[in-house]
Amino acid sequence: MAFKWRKWNIIIHRDLGYLCVGLTLIYAVSGVAVNHIDDWNPNYDIQRIESQMEPITTDYASRDELAQEVMRRLQIEKPYKSTFLPNPQTIEIYLDQHTITVNYKTGVVQQEIIKNRPILRQFNFLHLNEPKKLWTWVADIYAISLGILAITGMFILKGKKGITGRGAWLTGIGILLPVLFLWGYF
Repeated sequence: MAFKWRKWNIIIHRDLGYLCVGLTLIYAVSGVAVNHIDDWNPNYDIQRIESQMEPITTDYASRDELAQEVMRRLQIEKPYKSTFLPNPQTIEIYLDQHTITVNYKTGVVQQEIIKNRPILRQFNFLHLNEPKKLWTWVADIYAISLGILAITGMFILKGKKGITGRGAWLTGIGILLPVLFLWGYF
């Protein structure tokens, strides 16, 4: 009995394709998100708020006392991590994913509040291999699986719709496109 390579090609392509669906969707969504990183931050929603408060005219003995007064006036009860005085009339107060910059002589308040984008942050975490270690192996196996899917996919169909017909043209275009881009870019 002869080895039925086409049958095994289809089985491998089908089953490996099913295994790769979850990661492919994660990488697809994350890939589009990080491709547009110049237009928006795919990991965080950053909100900037500018407001005004009464200027602080009292001299405080310490940076912490000044920060506590600012927090009291802004009615923010969360604890802050640290403070910084970039110049004699400005204090920066750092909270968890929240920065407050106050010119306490003029009363101008600028706040930057950072929130994780749900789901998308986690997708990007995996796509950009931030976990390292074991995830590197998972990502490598996934990349190899995509290569196998590409090769086995070329031999699914026979005849003029397969690799000897239309498939050859489409495969050629798929290879030529990045080559032309790289040639034009470099």
